[in-house]
Amino acid sequence: MFTLNVAQADSVKEVYWEDLVPKGFVVPPVPIDHNGNMTQAQPNAPLVEALNGQQVKIPGFVVPLEGDADAITEFLLVPYFGACVHVPPPPSNQIVYVTFSEGVPIYNLYDAVWVTGTLSTEGWQGDIASVGYSLSGLSVAAFE
Repeated sequence: MFTLNVAQADSVKEVYWEDLVPKGFVVPPVPIDHNGNMTQAQPNAPLVEALNGQQVKIPGFVVPLEGDADAITEFLLVPYFGACVHVPPPPSNQIVYVTFSEGVPIYNLYDAVWVTGTLSTEGWQGDIASVGYSLSGLSVAAFE
């Protein structure tokens, strides 16, 4: 995995999932459509605008979108394993769309990682979820 040098690491803010939710926001129950299927709760959830443009380090689980067996260039970072794949997506303010200009190796999708980069409140829309935040990735490291 990639790492940052000491000068870069000093300016990085450690952010957790609850930090991505504005004060007072309550996650609604997972909606069920007319066919009995569960869908994304709050696909347009409010964001914390103060985080826009900040260098952050956030833990989570990877849902690959683009890449190959050796490196991933685009993925969703989610707060718990299986989000967006095995269970309905969480609210959009609990998903981060991550891109790397060059692919990064992700060795085990079951393991949590730290992702460091520049956070944006520019969302992303995909087939599996609406996403509130984007992150231009600098590094990925094992969550320890």
